This record gives sequence, C-alpha cells and structure tokens, in this order.
Amino acid sequence: MNPIKVEQVHPAVTNLIANIEKVLIGKRSVIELTIAAILAKGHVLLEDVPGVGKTMLVRALAKSIGGEFKRIQFTPDLLPTDVTGVAIFNQKSLEFEFRQGPLFAHVVLADEINRTSPKTQSALLEALEERSITVDGTTYPLAKPFFVMATQNPLEYEGTFPLPEAQLDRFLMQLRLGYPSMEEETRMLTRFSDSNPLDSLEPVMTADELGQLQDQSAEVKVSEGIKEYIVRLCHKTRDHHHVYLGVSPRGSLALYRAAQALAFVRGRDYVIPDDVKELVPVTFSHRIIVKPEARLEGANVDRILTVILAETRVPMG
Repeated sequence: MNPIKVEQVHPAVTNLIANIEKVLIGKRSVIELTIAAILAKGHVLLEDVPGVGKTMLVRALAKSIGGEFKRIQFTPDLLPTDVTGVAIFNQKSLEFEFRQGPLFAHVVLADEINRTSPKTQSALLEALEERSITVDGTTYPLAKPFFVMATQNPLEYEGTFPLPEAQLDRFLMQLRLGYPSMEEETRMLTRFSDSNPLDSLEPVMTADELGQLQDQSAEVKVSEGIKEYIVRLCHKTRDHHHVYLGVSPRGSLALYRAAQALAFVRGRDYVIPDDVKELVPVTFSHRIIVKPEARLEGANVDRILTVILAETRVPMG
C-alpha cells in the first residue's frame, strides 16, 4: 500500500496536528485519533494514570480550534445542576431565568469523570447523544461543534465510580496516552524548562471552520465491502463465547463514522480496511463486557478483539 503524501492531507488538519504537537510530544497517533473523533462528531474517553498529559491534550485542542472552552472538575459532591445549569428566580422580573452550566461550550473537559457520583455522571447522557440539555421541561441546544473529552483514572484507584454501560456507549473512542519514552521525556523537559508552551499556543482555525471539516469528512466514501466488514466485526463480539455484552448498533455506527474521519485525517476520500482495523480497539474496547468466568480464565477485551480481527475476512477494498 502506498503511503499517503503529505500534500494530500487537508492543510487545516496538518496545521491542527502540528499545533497540538507543540505541547504534546511523541503522541501523534493519539492526536490523530482525537481529531478523527471530533471530525466524526463524537466524544473521547481518555483513561490513563495521572500526569501523562490527558488535560494537556484537550486544552491544546481547545486552544487550537479557537472555540469556547469549559472545564468541569468532577468531585464526589458535584451536583447535576453544576454541570447542566439551573433555573434561578429573578425577583425583579418575577420569572425564572436559566443560568447555563459549563456544558455550554464548544470543547468541554470533563476531568476525572469517574470521581463523581452516578447521578451526576448521568447528567451528561443527553448532552453526549443529542447535543442538548433539558432543564425544567425546556430543552436548550448546545454549541456547534460540541466536543467532550472526559478523563478518568483507572478503576483500580480508590475513590472512583465506574461509568455505566449506557454512558460508555456514548463515547466514540476510548484512548490511552501511556508513558513517554526516555527520549520523548527528555525533549519534554527541554521544551518546558523556561515556560509552558501551552500559554503561547494560538488558534489555527475557527469553530466554524472545524464544522466545515466535519461536513467534509462525512462525505468520505465507504464501500459496501467495508460496511459488511464493520457489521461482521460487531456481530462477532455479540456471538463470542467469552463476551457477556457485545458491541451495540451505536458502536457499529461509531466505527463507520470514525473510519470516515480517520481516512480524511490521513488525506483520503475513501476508507480502507486498515482504517477499520486500527479503530476497532479504540471504538470497541469500552463497549464490551467480558463474562466473569472468562476473566478468571485469563480472557480480556484486547485478546478477544485481536482474535476477532484475525478471524474476520478482510474485504479487498
């Protein structure tokens, strides 16, 4: 397969990647996947140990697109109205006025989402799926584009509340940054020695231009063979003997849209099987529940997906 030439990639995408790489060193693959997620009008769950750059990534993305950015620091005592907003009685007008919560922004960082209660976590469900908020019977549309990146620490850490399946299913991808290599960490020390490059980061596009890129990525061609490939992969997760809960139809649609967006990020107007293969782990892993008895036998989601990918016939194009 011939590599994609740099000049084939949309200049705005190239500039966006380069801008984020000014502050996040050695994570190009994660950056590309994050951009693909936002172009596919999806949301990202970023799970990793503290201190590897989760917050840095979303702040760099928000600064790069020039849209309104809000951060929600999730804590055990956070209330749903602290996220969505609340209607307050105005004694002058004798009417209730809605005060918007932090979800009303183009880019929202839901930091440490699994440290808050399930009740507050559920306040995000409507926003993630329908891009709107309903308070006291009134529905308020959210910004366009609207992108949520939620970070969470691994569930082995104390003081965390696992996200329910219904909420996990609303995230297009689950990504991990991982620790940097020794060379990357040395470069990071040099780059951050004098000042934080995030402070001087400038926008490379507007929110409206990002919306145009979303529309263009949705026009990427997907052959019938690729569509059948995606559906076969989804059905194999549902039929696997070690899987209690397989990938939902929402998951197959997530893989379809993500493949279009990743192809666009890579400079193509058509999806290839390698796009699907690369995206299966990040779009499927958080949607699958392994049977308890299978886990005792050593089965896990990564191994199951590796076997499914190996056993599923790849289309010619």
